[in-house]
Amino acid sequence: MQNNYVILGILALLFISMYGYAYFSVILEKMRERKNKQKNIEKEELRRLESKRKQELIDERVRKFNERKEEIHRELMLLEKMKEKQRVS
Repeated sequence: MQNNYVILGILALLFISMYGYAYFSVILEKMRERKNKQKNIEKEELRRLESKRKQELIDERVRKFNERKEEIHRELMLLEKMKEKQRVS
């Protein structure tokens, strides 16, 4: 009778260890997925920040270009007015 409990205990331990071994790979896979997901989130954040920085540079260049364009336009208008004054005089 005592041997029966020992054998049942060993069988239960065997099945528990088989279940644990099988589930261990699932746990490892979930950990890898979480780690990869976190890396992807960080990469996406870096990509977004880089894109924002580039867009700010582009906006700055466009602003400078437009300022220069307005300045040239004002100078041309001034020259036109000077030309008109010379014609009138």
